Amino acid sequence: MKQQHTLAKEIKIEGIGLHSGCNSTLVLHPAEAESGIVFRRSDIASLPQIKALYSNVVDTRNCTCLGDKEGNIVSTIEHLMAALNVCGIDNALIDVNNAELPIMDGSALPFYEALQKAGTVAQNAPKKVLKVLKPVSFEDDKGAKVELLPSDEFKVSFEIEFPSKIVGHQEFSGKIGEGVFASQIAPCRTFCEKYQVDYLKSIGLIKGGSLENAVVLDGESILNPGGFRLENECVNHKVIDAIGDMYTAGFALQGELRASKSGHYHNNMILQKLFADSANYEII
Repeated sequence: MKQQHTLAKEIKIEGIGLHSGCNSTLVLHPAEAESGIVFRRSDIASLPQIKALYSNVVDTRNCTCLGDKEGNIVSTIEHLMAALNVCGIDNALIDVNNAELPIMDGSALPFYEALQKAGTVAQNAPKKVLKVLKPVSFEDDKGAKVELLPSDEFKVSFEIEFPSKIVGHQEFSGKIGEGVFASQIAPCRTFCEKYQVDYLKSIGLIKGGSLENAVVLDGESILNPGGFRLENECVNHKVIDAIGDMYTAGFALQGELRASKSGHYHNNMILQKLFADSANYEII
């Protein structure tokens, strides 16, 4: 019987929020079995807690944002959620002193390395897994599509298509385990076009954005010194987002996610479709 796990010790992570530009501090605490992943706003007197569930996602523009009925939010959770997912951490209480998690270097690697240093401890409760029983799919009117299919293990297949030759068509397909995550996926940074940066800054977003925490493309060139970290870094970063967003199911996933040109919105919608019919899944 596989057991649930939590952190072996407390972790503190500090950085800057991508959109707010404000300093953000996370303190990850071990948590009781069956509690799940919970964010707590330590900067608000009432210490509101928001569970990291797809049903608590209130915004998917540029990131995944959780919220409660009082309007409290915690945004840009996806990179940390991906690391928690792959490290097998079922339960954690995460204090954050800002509405936004730190972006770090734009990848999941700093979170993954921090979790590795902290280690995990088994708990006296069986691990629960979300098993996909029937195929479900969601497609928007722009051709972006995402599917969840039955599988014996957690797999992701992702493809993207961009006009610029420097990105172009990229694909990732494989089983998601710690080895492939650490070497091929976690180091991959968020990316955008320079014109997108200019627009987002004009409307008051990405105040903390820089070449230190994102890959910025300008036509057929990369503005970052050193270029890409890995071949297919762009699609592999989308895989980070998908792994993190899938963990808002509340359980580790046994199934295959197939995605094409999709993002946070589509990830949330496919979970909504999955949970809309109990015949689509079982908790094992």
